[in-house]
Amino acid sequence: MADNTLLVLFLPIALAVVMAGLGLHLTLADFRRVLAAPKAVAVALVVQALLLPPLAFGLCRVFALPGELALGLILLAASPGGVTANLFSHLARGDVALNISLTAINSLLALLTLPLWTALALSTFLGAEASVPPPTGKVLEVATLVIVPVALGMGLRAWNPVLADAAEKPVRLLSSLLLGVLIVLAFASEWDTVREFAPVVGLACISFNLASLLIGYFAPRALKLAEPQAIAIGFEIGIHNGTLAIFIALEVLGRAQASIAPAIYSLSMYLTAALFAAWLLHKRPRAA
Repeated sequence: MADNTLLVLFLPIALAVVMAGLGLHLTLADFRRVLAAPKAVAVALVVQALLLPPLAFGLCRVFALPGELALGLILLAASPGGVTANLFSHLARGDVALNISLTAINSLLALLTLPLWTALALSTFLGAEASVPPPTGKVLEVATLVIVPVALGMGLRAWNPVLADAAEKPVRLLSSLLLGVLIVLAFASEWDTVREFAPVVGLACISFNLASLLIGYFAPRALKLAEPQAIAIGFEIGIHNGTLAIFIALEVLGRAQASIAPAIYSLSMYLTAALFAAWLLHKRPRAA
């Protein structure tokens, strides 16, 4: 996916529009509320940093993945939440302010945890020891893509709340349309990769994706967190930054096959996350 020119150009623009739309219904009070209730942040960080990488190690063993494919799944598990997690949370009526806060915090935390898990994966699956530098540049890119458009949307709400309210529904529809276009483009451009490697690593990627979504949602609910918070954590935990994992595999480690699992995951996650969001919206009226 990193080599596809159309996606490379379209994805940042689409996500910037989406993030600006999210900012339209956020205020500083939303973020103060997140800081005033740190339990949700703590739960998400513990699951992300301590539970998901061991889960990925276990799936690598269960599916007997070859060394570099296993390394790719670990890179993915150790990567923070992707920007599209915020969009899916928005569409499913999650706590978007919590999502945005978690994306920023998780990205910073990944500067410490991602090199550690990557080094362990190299040692475990390839018998190689390497010092993995923190992906500072990519983390800054993610932060910019999240924070700047959201700040613009919030600024519009602060300046003209009526205009922000009027724009919110059309932007939500546009976000859904952009998401659909992204799914079609991603699958069309990477079909050869899907066809060749899905039989080898596809089920492991989908299993990890589904387990992440379910753990991210049900663990907060078991700990008595509110439904919007659980939805936000579910998507933050379940939608990983596949682009960052691909970057580490190709540019830092120089192992092309390690980018395959993140690429397959980055395609399949759109469908699994869309189905998960549809399930959340479907069960909400019955719960009410």
